[in-house]
Amino acid sequence: MAAKRSGAQSKRSQRTGVSLQSVQEAPREPPLSLERIVATAVGLLDAEGVGGLTMRRLADRLGSGAMSLYWHVGNKEEVFDLALDSVLEYRAPPQTVESQGWRGEVVHMLEDWRASMLRHPWSASLLPRRALGPNILRRLELLSKTLSRAGVADADLNVAIWSLWNYVMGATITRASFDLSDDDRAAAQERLTRLSEHYPTIERSRLLLDNDWDGAFRKGLDFLLDGLAPR
Repeated sequence: MAAKRSGAQSKRSQRTGVSLQSVQEAPREPPLSLERIVATAVGLLDAEGVGGLTMRRLADRLGSGAMSLYWHVGNKEEVFDLALDSVLEYRAPPQTVESQGWRGEVVHMLEDWRASMLRHPWSASLLPRRALGPNILRRLELLSKTLSRAGVADADLNVAIWSLWNYVMGATITRASFDLSDDDRAAAQERLTRLSEHYPTIERSRLLLDNDWDGAFRKGLDFLLDGLAPR
């Protein structure tokens, strides 16, 4: 019996040793930080949209308690602000863009802005209510300064900025939401062809088959900049 007890204790010791070893070797989550919270919030928003972000879900993704988040952020609204501003960071354009003059710089700024929002489609819905983050303010300041340097009068500067803002926002929201398959487009165009007596111009231009979103954005931007160019 003593031998059996000794054998059982030995097996328990082995199991305990394995269990302790597995606990010790389990990967630990990195320390909770504001940067990690923001990056994780961006990932959650990308995956589930604005409605999918709650402090509990965010904490679960971080492997922490929800209350721990409040050491770093005040509330969910602050998380939205920080996540939005982080994805709108703008880096200076390459020298090849700067050499193209003010138009090249503006085009780069606005194409980068649109691309950033398309990578994170939820950002377009948040931006109108949260336009005071440092990154978006830096974008607007740089855009204003570039247009002013190009000769846009101070009296026209706000109109110019809002016109470009509206253009980028509209183009982004339309691209993100207008997601038809090739078959859907073909069916819509076929229906439009049958109704060509009523809609001859858009049927002739094949409007519903045109999916060159990037090209249309750039050409439309050129139209706008032509109007802003000093005379």
